[in-house]
Amino acid sequence: MPDTPDPLTGHDLIQSYLKTLDASPGVYRMLDAQARVLYVGKARNLRARVSNYTRPTGHTPRIARMIAKTASMMFLTTATETEALLLEQNLIKQLKPRYNVLLRDDKSFPNILVSRTHEFPMIKKHRGARKEKGAYYGPFASAGAVNRTLAQLQKVFQLRNCSDAMFESRTRPCLQYQIKRCTAPCVGHITAPEYATQVSDAERYLSGKSTEVQEKLATQMVEASDAMEFERAAALRDRIKALTQVQTAQGINPRTVAEADIIALHLEKGQACVQVFFIRASQNWGNKDFYPRVGADVEEAEVLEAFIGQFYDNKVPPKQLILSHPIENADLMAQALSDKLGRKVEILIPQRGEKAELIDSALRNARESLARKMAETATQGKLLKGLAEAFDLDGAPQRIEVYDNSHIQGTNAVGAMIVAGPEGFMKNHYRKFNIRGDDLTPGDDFGMMKEVLTRRFKRLIKEDPDRDKGQWPDLLLIDGGAGQVSAVAGIMAELGVSDIAMVGVAKGVDRDHGKEEFHRTGQRPMALRHNDPVLYFVQRLRDEAHRFAIGTHRAKRAKSVGATPLDEVAGVGAARKRALLAHFGSAKAVSRAALADLKSVEGVSEALARKIYDFFHERE
Repeated sequence: MPDTPDPLTGHDLIQSYLKTLDASPGVYRMLDAQARVLYVGKARNLRARVSNYTRPTGHTPRIARMIAKTASMMFLTTATETEALLLEQNLIKQLKPRYNVLLRDDKSFPNILVSRTHEFPMIKKHRGARKEKGAYYGPFASAGAVNRTLAQLQKVFQLRNCSDAMFESRTRPCLQYQIKRCTAPCVGHITAPEYATQVSDAERYLSGKSTEVQEKLATQMVEASDAMEFERAAALRDRIKALTQVQTAQGINPRTVAEADIIALHLEKGQACVQVFFIRASQNWGNKDFYPRVGADVEEAEVLEAFIGQFYDNKVPPKQLILSHPIENADLMAQALSDKLGRKVEILIPQRGEKAELIDSALRNARESLARKMAETATQGKLLKGLAEAFDLDGAPQRIEVYDNSHIQGTNAVGAMIVAGPEGFMKNHYRKFNIRGDDLTPGDDFGMMKEVLTRRFKRLIKEDPDRDKGQWPDLLLIDGGAGQVSAVAGIMAELGVSDIAMVGVAKGVDRDHGKEEFHRTGQRPMALRHNDPVLYFVQRLRDEAHRFAIGTHRAKRAKSVGATPLDEVAGVGAARKRALLAHFGSAKAVSRAALADLKSVEGVSEALARKIYDFFHERE
């Protein structure tokens, strides 16, 4: 039989697709021999864009490697170039191709919400979808920035921050009133119109009209002083002082920029830092740095365009994006963001003036942040290498998983897994496990560990059998001695996983922190020098796992403390649960209530009353 010809790859493979392509806009995917996506790209003209890859020379090393590995391609045409841009960024976030720039940290940002669900609105921090009725102000760069601003705003405007249920249950003012952070509308110390004025002032301030608010407070202070209402004048003086402190804490506020994100990029040695400053209502609401995954030979335009497309995929863009470098498809990006916002979005690259000064400041922050990150990464690399040498590993581990359990006499038991690698703790990979084993003896740590590891590795085997997604650990750290290590080795053998190194960390004979013993399968216990950096590193990993496990356990315990049988009744949500408990005093009283009494509770329909009554009496 004649030999089967080798399948086409690289330039020849890409060339074979050209005859089927036209000049339509669209998105293309390059795949390797195992059908893994190497790269996702967009094109105004698919045929012209793909033909660039058929040239044998003139590519950067990164693109040349990508072309050589390409074994197949996929294409999807779109009606417009803007659709192609949006589809490209969605596919990059979904597929995480190796050769694309990828934004790894894409959490939502907190806002301040002035709620509109009550006669006396509350002010609070909000994160996530804007489903609650009210006015939203943000984004702020961090929860800390929101909390600091809220604390100062409460000094100035004295709006309540308690829940509606707490508000309704008060019979006398709480501590917030005593320390002059609230005007106690819950007990009638302020009228609804007076409180509405405070709310209006707070919203004017958050909208950037701080000068008007300050002038109004100053006028009221003078009027109170002239009327010899010195106590009220002193209170207004304190509010003006607090308002000044808010403005000082925000740093330098721009004079000519009302609403914008300042986005600056610094590239160095194959790594990138993007610094974003949030300017809203002419106020600086904080900054945050991002470290997208990039290659060694990417250009600023490619990194910034990819960052912007992925960053605003789930966020509301401001009126202006002020960038440190131009991007290739600025017109398409501006159109896509404008369509998303429902109003015009400008993309600017300033050369002079205040906007250029803001970019210079953001660039300096990006440069300094990347320098710190690179120094930390270098230190982390040395520690991982030292870990490999100490425990005779094949190489520096790229993914370490540390496991711990937490419970109180077996109740509210949870397992926890933390992950560390070359860039430190990988918190978006942390996992918590609610222990489900009904047959476990309370406090059976071996049984809990077996359940956690079995669930973890069964899922890994199912989702990543080829171990090519970076989810498999190189090293397991177990909190325990020889017994725990032997038990874990048995669990792993049952699962058919025998090539992952594991080390048990025990506290030593006198359980003194700093005299840990390390246990490995088939080897004698060992210890490290008390001042060895690797020892401190392992302690830090173990302590982080313990912290995460304890926090998870406490959260579960706190949730169970507030749980009642009413939580199991379909149709009884938080509001109806509060109404029932307020009416009857306890869940036990609800369970004993007559059907007629249940119907008399506000918000409980006849059908729901029957459902609640049947739930408790059928159980009996």
